[in-house]
Amino acid sequence: MSMRRIRLSTLAVAALLAACTSMAPRYERPAAPVPASFGLVGDAAGDTAGTPAADLEWQRFFSADERLSRLVPQALDANRDLRVAVLAIEQSRAQLGLRRADLWPTVNAGLTGSRQPNASGGITSLYTAGLLVSAWELDLFGRLRSLSDAAAAQLLASEASRQAAQISLIAAVANADLTLRADDELLRVTQQTLTTREESYKLTKLKFDQGATSEIDLRQAESLLEAARVALAQQTRQRALDENALALLLGRPLPADLPPGRAIGGDAGLPDVPAGLPSEVLVRRPDVRAAEQQLIAANANIGAARAAFFPRISLTGSVGVASSHLSDLFQGGNSAWSFAPQLLLPIFDAGRNQANLDLAKVNREIAVAQYERAIQTAFREVADALAGRATLGEQLRAQTAQTAAEQRRYDLAELRYRNGASSYLDVLDAQRSLFTAQQALVQVQALRVQNLVTLYKVLGGGWRDEVVAR
Repeated sequence: MSMRRIRLSTLAVAALLAACTSMAPRYERPAAPVPASFGLVGDAAGDTAGTPAADLEWQRFFSADERLSRLVPQALDANRDLRVAVLAIEQSRAQLGLRRADLWPTVNAGLTGSRQPNASGGITSLYTAGLLVSAWELDLFGRLRSLSDAAAAQLLASEASRQAAQISLIAAVANADLTLRADDELLRVTQQTLTTREESYKLTKLKFDQGATSEIDLRQAESLLEAARVALAQQTRQRALDENALALLLGRPLPADLPPGRAIGGDAGLPDVPAGLPSEVLVRRPDVRAAEQQLIAANANIGAARAAFFPRISLTGSVGVASSHLSDLFQGGNSAWSFAPQLLLPIFDAGRNQANLDLAKVNREIAVAQYERAIQTAFREVADALAGRATLGEQLRAQTAQTAAEQRRYDLAELRYRNGASSYLDVLDAQRSLFTAQQALVQVQALRVQNLVTLYKVLGGGWRDEVVAR
């Protein structure tokens, strides 16, 4: 076969393949099964102007916190969950390469030889060498193209899942570190309370020894003292557990030279982010985009299943030289070629093709439901975070006022007791209430700052970054 004829044949096949169309249904994004706004709380809390979370890199979001600016890159570099997500992208990319390779013929260099007896009683030898193409399927009905489109969507889904994993990791590291700071503050409050109760117990013990107070007052003071020691042990243990949790997120022990974190009493220097509308915000979240790409892949698989009902044409051929003597194969061999097209039309397969099509359709319906669930979950997460932003500020103000009132009550109760104007029971009760209020204040302060991080996360912030796990 001349090279000109080969080129013409190649161009004809290419033109034929270019005319192939997919039999997959036309994709249409399902309507989001959520309200058009995040509700009254969301609207009231979402009017803040600023950069949308999805466009705000984590470096800028945590720019005022040197401690988090050091912890987050370490987690992105060493966290194993993120590393698995990155490797899943490479896995999907390799799978896409396999599917795309199916669209093209596989050309091999081959050398064959055969010897067999002939009618005259002698032996006939035949040796061939050349290029071989084995069972190249002409994708006339888009089966291979649909499988390739599904693999491409899976790759995009893997990339979006990696971005979602990064968002979750960054928020988890930030909130874990903020929890650790709250633990430190609770330890400080507990140690301060323990010191106060030790002094109260010593004073009560001295009065009891002198007969100036009853044993009931002594045992009450002792009980509060031991309760403070219990709280200190519990808080020390909890801090160790929270530090271990942060180390797991980092993928390594905490650095010894970490700078001190910002106090959790304010906003930790974190910027506020606008909420926007659900129709704009939710579809930009990587987890929602991943669910949509899974839906697109399932839609493409229907096209592959439909194409299986139609004839499948494959080509097998070779071009090279042939000779009856191996020594003359590359010297005086004659040109040889073969061309063996094959057409297969499914007639009876016991319902296999129909079952595959039914399976593909059911998988698409499952993917639709999963996409809608991802939208609803994202909506709920944003609405919850906005509700927190709208109410935690007032809760913190009230808790601060209550703690100040309890502190004043304790001071007055102790003063009245020293002057003999009230019983020691009033002092002990004021001590107990003050400690409870101080603990609640620290917890609300931590919740408020952590809610800012969570809002940044659920609005899709944190994935725009060139730093990934290696």
